[in-house]
Amino acid sequence: MRIAVLAEHAPGERRVAGTAETVRKFIALGADVAVEAGAGIGASIADQAYRDAGATVGDRSATLAGADVVLGVQGPDPVTLSGAAPGAWIVASLNPFAERARVDAYAAAGYEALAMEFMPRITRAQSMDILSSQSNLSGYKAVLDGAAEYGRAFPMMMTAAGTISAAKVFVMGVGVAGLQAIATARRLGAQVSATDVRSATKEQIQSLGAKPIFVENVAGIEGEGSGGYAGEMSPEYQAAQAELVTAHIAKQDIVITTALIPGRPAPRLVSAAQVASMKPGSVIVDLAVEQGGNVEGAVAGAVVEVGGVKIVGHRNVPSRLAADASALFARNLFNFLSAFWDKDAGRPVLDAEIGDAIRLTRGGKVVSPRLLETR
Repeated sequence: MRIAVLAEHAPGERRVAGTAETVRKFIALGADVAVEAGAGIGASIADQAYRDAGATVGDRSATLAGADVVLGVQGPDPVTLSGAAPGAWIVASLNPFAERARVDAYAAAGYEALAMEFMPRITRAQSMDILSSQSNLSGYKAVLDGAAEYGRAFPMMMTAAGTISAAKVFVMGVGVAGLQAIATARRLGAQVSATDVRSATKEQIQSLGAKPIFVENVAGIEGEGSGGYAGEMSPEYQAAQAELVTAHIAKQDIVITTALIPGRPAPRLVSAAQVASMKPGSVIVDLAVEQGGNVEGAVAGAVVEVGGVKIVGHRNVPSRLAADASALFARNLFNFLSAFWDKDAGRPVLDAEIGDAIRLTRGGKVVSPRLLETR
C-alpha cells in the first residue's frame, strides 16, 4: 500500500500531516510512503529527514502516483489529486460543513473522504482525535498571544519599588482549549476565572486552581451535547449569563473565548457593550474567529483595537506552533490507520463504529448521515 503525504497550500498553513517519526512507523507496518518535496519545511522538517526515514520525496505528481491513502492537514483540492489510485482514501481535516462543494467533488472523483474532525469522542479513539490535540495547543498559544498584546506582567511581583498586581484572566468555554488556557495562565501567575454552560466543568475549573463563574438557578445545559460538545443555550440562560459576564468582564485584563458548536456559527459570548466596559489596555483573544467569532468586533486574521481594547483574531492558531502541532496531528493519523491495520490485507480495514462516523464519501456518493441531514 502506498501512502502519500502532501504539502499544504492553504494560506498560512505551516503544518504537515506526516513527520519523519510517523513515516518510519508506517514503513515498519509494510507501507510505501511518498512525501511531496517541501511538505515539512513550515514545521522545520527537511526533505532529507523524510528520506532518512525511508520515504521517497518528489513533486506532487510523483507523490500521488498510485497512492492508496492521501494524508493532509487541510483537505486537498480534488483537482490536484490526479494520479491517486481509484477509490483512494483522503484522510485530513476536511471541514465538511463549510466545504461541502469540495466533499461533493471527492465523491464525483471516486475518492473515499475520511474527515478526521468527525472522529467519535470515545475512549478507544482518543489518540486519534485531531480536534483535541490541536485545541490543546490553541489554548496554550491563546494565552501567549494575549500576554504578548497585554504588555504587562502576568504574575504578582513584590519589589522594593512597589507591588505589581497579578493579571486577571477570564476563560470562556472550558473544553480542551479552555482547560489548557486556564492551566497555562495559572502557570504564568495570573489570577484566573472561567465559565461554561456545562455544569460538569465547574469541578474541572476548580481542579486547575481557577475560580468558576456560573449562572445559578437557571436551566442551561446540565450535561454535554453530542460528541462531548456543548449544545446551544436556552434564551433564559443566555440572558442570565450575559448579566453575570457583563459584571465580571469589566474587571478583567485578558479574556479568552473558545466556544464552538460543530456545524454551526460560533456563539456570540462578548458583545460590543461588554468590550467597551473593559479597561484600556485589556486584551480579548477569540479562538472561534474563523467560525464567525465569539466576540463582536473580532476580525479573522487581524488584531484590532476598539476603545483601547485589543481583540486578537489570529487564524489557524495551531499552525502558529507548527512543529508541535504537526507532530501531534501526524501521530493522530498514524494511531488511526495503524489501529485498523490488517496484516493479511496489507492495509487498514475500518470497522463500522469509527469508519461510518468519519466517512464522508464512498462509491461516488456522499454517505455521511451528518452531511445528508443538512441538505
